Amino acid sequence: MHSSTSSSDTLPNAADGYPRQSAPDRYARQTAADRPGVAQPVPLRPVPQQPWGRILIGTVLLLVLLVAGWEEYWRAYGVRPSIANTYGLWAIQRRRIDAGEGNATVLVGASRLYFDIQLPVWERLDGTRPIQLSFEGTSPLKAVEDLAADPRFTGRVLIAVEPDLFFSGYEYRSGAIRYARKESPSQRIGQWLSMRLIEPYFAFDDPDYALQTVLARQPWPARPGLHSFIRVRKLAETEADRNTHLWSKVDADPQYRGLARRIWLQNFVPSEDDPSPAEALKVEKEQIEQMAKAVAQLRARGVKVLFVRMPSIGPYLEYENRNFPRARAWHALLAATGAPGIHFEDYPQMHGYNLPEWSHMTRADAERFTAVLYGIIQRDFWGPEAAD
Repeated sequence: MHSSTSSSDTLPNAADGYPRQSAPDRYARQTAADRPGVAQPVPLRPVPQQPWGRILIGTVLLLVLLVAGWEEYWRAYGVRPSIANTYGLWAIQRRRIDAGEGNATVLVGASRLYFDIQLPVWERLDGTRPIQLSFEGTSPLKAVEDLAADPRFTGRVLIAVEPDLFFSGYEYRSGAIRYARKESPSQRIGQWLSMRLIEPYFAFDDPDYALQTVLARQPWPARPGLHSFIRVRKLAETEADRNTHLWSKVDADPQYRGLARRIWLQNFVPSEDDPSPAEALKVEKEQIEQMAKAVAQLRARGVKVLFVRMPSIGPYLEYENRNFPRARAWHALLAATGAPGIHFEDYPQMHGYNLPEWSHMTRADAERFTAVLYGIIQRDFWGPEAAD
């Protein structure tokens, strides 16, 4: 006879027709039924005994490897760290006027003035750095109206005319003005931290290479009846003061340059969404009238206003001339505003630059162009020898 009862004696054997009783799960979450007479709340489930320290280290190492691999992938593609052109970055430059630079030269336009005017070159020639308030894909009208309504601005403003944006009133990034007025302290701090701790060091932080963006532009099967439209890809690199230049890949990589051109060509083909010729002409006249009002406010305060038609070539120029002919749109703008203008076609020294995708200059040519344009402006419009 055994002197003690074995475990096999206390737990019925499944072979005998009895269900085997397992030991209680010490990590199971208890309920009120498990603890009669004990008030709620139910206690938390005990944490299982695991090598949590090693698990944490392994997780961190895996995260570092994944981020490093993503970063290396995009650097191999040619991407380099740069500052994102956010509303917060625009607001920093806009506040310079509020902070005492009301007599500065301000640049307002779309991507051509933004990419093709190099601030260090201008500063070297002028002695002061202009305030860059241009925004890609956006008519300058709202920004000019904002300056016109600000009595602290008494300087000079160079307004770029990119016909398809200017005369259509297209405002892809016009929300920057509203953002600058309502920017919260936490948004300012977030912008400051991003500019100093993230964007200068990580190439993959570029919005064009965010994971969700990359996934969205994969060649997924299109839904029936849905027209696929290629969104504008990365074209430029930006610095902390919004000095911007065309990304070298647009010029050096034929495949990427071809992609940029195909994206522009999409806009040159008539679409059923396009306004009728009568509607387009109505909008064009309204844009000119609104700009004339803003320019009148500026000039009444002594602000010098100058329009500039930046260079374009190839199919892009053909499209602009076809839809917004110079004799109609450009001449009407100058007549309505009474302000002078520089049209690149009138100046031989503004021809012959390398515009890889027909609309923006390479960095080297933009530096050369900036010096040429500054010389014309000083000689004919804003310099001490220029006629009023």
